[in-house]
Amino acid sequence: MKKNAQTTLIIIAISFGLIEILFLGESFKKESIDLVIAVAIAWFIGRQYDKMKFYMKRTRESEDNYKQLIETLPESILIHNQNRMLYVNKAGENMLGAQRKSEILGRSIHAFIYSKDYQELATRRLKQLLEKSILSSNVEQKLLRLDGKIIFVEVSSRVIIFEGKEAVLSTVKDVTDKRQEAEILLQKSEKLALIGQMAAGIAHEIRNPLTSIKGFIQLFKSKYKSDEEHFNLVLSELERINLIVGEFLVLAKPTAREFKERQITSLLKDVVMLINAQAIMNNIQIFLECESDIPHVVCEENQLKQVFVNILKNAIEAMPNGGIIDVKIKKKEKNRVSIYFIDQGLGIQEDRLLTLGEPFYTTKEKGTGLGLMVSYKIVESHDGELKISSKVNRGTTVEVILPIVPKGHAGK
Repeated sequence: MKKNAQTTLIIIAISFGLIEILFLGESFKKESIDLVIAVAIAWFIGRQYDKMKFYMKRTRESEDNYKQLIETLPESILIHNQNRMLYVNKAGENMLGAQRKSEILGRSIHAFIYSKDYQELATRRLKQLLEKSILSSNVEQKLLRLDGKIIFVEVSSRVIIFEGKEAVLSTVKDVTDKRQEAEILLQKSEKLALIGQMAAGIAHEIRNPLTSIKGFIQLFKSKYKSDEEHFNLVLSELERINLIVGEFLVLAKPTAREFKERQITSLLKDVVMLINAQAIMNNIQIFLECESDIPHVVCEENQLKQVFVNILKNAIEAMPNGGIIDVKIKKKEKNRVSIYFIDQGLGIQEDRLLTLGEPFYTTKEKGTGLGLMVSYKIVESHDGELKISSKVNRGTTVEVILPIVPKGHAGK
């Protein structure tokens, strides 16, 4: 701590005392006592002044360091008082779509809140905060950026002292992407629920007349040999309808599943043998490659076979010019197994990958999207994951990740 004021006041006191003694002819004894008192007072006042100046400097330095720290934080920090913006850090500046802090500072916080309802919510929360002076929990808000973009945020606030005055510090987190993901999941869930209801109501009703129609078509086919080609076409379309109805039933009907320990390598060999005839007809070869010591998995065998058949059929249909499909089984960390299906097909555009697995969304001309959705559902029921990566004209890789023992089936 520097003692500039203390030293200066002591020098001044001594100087005045000596002047009085030397030039004004005052009594040396009396003036010596006064000088000592004056020096003591000067020492005390100077010391207090230097201390005050020292602590004020430290406070300013601490505040500057605090501002620098806040400025570098990745979270958006807003400080406001009586609804007026006093401070915003760089992250907050970017979040609100500003080019400069001056576009934000001094403005009302209500200028950035999207609607009247959210403004009223903010007013109520701030009132409660100022009355109780406690940290508020995360509250969702809807903000309007300076560029007109609407974002969803979570805000937590507390009362602080800023530049000597009471103010509110709010930490703001942009949750727009998380909110959109939640809405997509909700929409997907609603679609699944709707599909289930539709399936339960109409699947069996469709199959009954379908069986009758199929029987009559086969009868007409044997009777009118000249139109056999047309009857075969009708029968193939009826079979496709029957397949779609079957996929509906998988979604609607919670069938009893019996999980047992199975060798995944043996299971895949059976599927490849089953699908190989179709592959050869399309000039496609399927190669199965397995690591050694692949552990057994606890699964519902028939359902997993359905998943693998769906994936291989999709791969075959994506390769109109033929080629090779590689099927690889590898051990993964944390007691999991990965099965890779790698084709050399047409590939899928990146913007379409996000919507794969939704009902009625498909890249095929005559597809329904239900096969892949059923596959997702089966893999999820095994506590697994189904991941798809693809490049246009380079091919697609489907990875099925399965735990050795799904949750809820341990010890069975």
